[in-house]
Amino acid sequence: MYNPNTIANYFIYKSIDEGLRITPMKVLKLVYIAHGWHLGLIKEPLLTEQAEAWKFGPVIESVYQTFKNYGKQDIDSMNLSYKIVRSEFENLIKNDNDRAFLDKVWNVYKKFSGSQLSSLTHLPDTPWDITWNKNKGSLKHGAIIPNALIKEHYERKAISTNQNATA
Repeated sequence: MYNPNTIANYFIYKSIDEGLRITPMKVLKLVYIAHGWHLGLIKEPLLTEQAEAWKFGPVIESVYQTFKNYGKQDIDSMNLSYKIVRSEFENLIKNDNDRAFLDKVWNVYKKFSGSQLSSLTHLPDTPWDITWNKNKGSLKHGAIIPNALIKEHYERKAISTNQNATA
């Protein structure tokens, strides 16, 4: 498992390396989506922190706090609380399988804006929708989106994706 800001910084690193824009909303949604796919495919959490249901979607609070000062502007640098040269950043991801997994998530979702990714996480019967609307998470601050619910959702997405690929 990883500190959520390590995963956020990995996606920021990828965006800077490829010359692509990334906003706080986009990085928040990418971290959440990566966590979801990791639960659905690898069957283990990617993050050391729980996702929360907020009014505008699923949020990893530490990532929000780290990058909120950018507002709607592009993030232009990684936010590292430790000294490391940029070329060594990829080494913070423990192994090649984890890097390959994160690269796959990046390659699939990098073309989407933060708003588009947010829309994907707000669809009916998503973990956020169930937690926020059906389980009354809207009535309390920081309602936890259970990993079991996220895992189940992404397992269904994986099955659906595989069926569509073979059809």
